Amino acid sequence: MALKFRNTLSRSVQEFVPMDPAGKRLGLYCCGPTVYDFAHIGNWRTFVLGDLVRRYLEFKGYDVQHVMNITDVDDKIIKRVRESKTTLREFTGKIRSRVF
Repeated sequence: MALKFRNTLSRSVQEFVPMDPAGKRLGLYCCGPTVYDFAHIGNWRTFVLGDLVRRYLEFKGYDVQHVMNITDVDDKIIKRVRESKTTLREFTGKIRSRVF
C-alpha cells in the first residue's frame, strides 16, 4: 500500500513520490513553537504528527532530513512582554522552561 497525502493546492489525495531521483532522500519541514504562551494539546499535535511521519518514512527506508523552526520573537510576544512589565529574556525564559 502506497503512502498518500492530501495535496491542499490541488485538493486531491496523491501518492507520495520523493523529489530525489534515487527515491531515498527527502526533506521534512514542520513549523515549530512560538514561545509566547504555555503549550496545549493543539501545539503538541504538530510535533507529534511530524515525528510520526518522520519515523514512518525512516521505517520505510528513507533518509529523512527533518527541520523545524522555532520563533522566539513576534508581535504576540512583544505585546505580552509589555503587559507583564518584564524583559523579553525573563518572559520567554519562563515560558520556554515550561515548554521544553
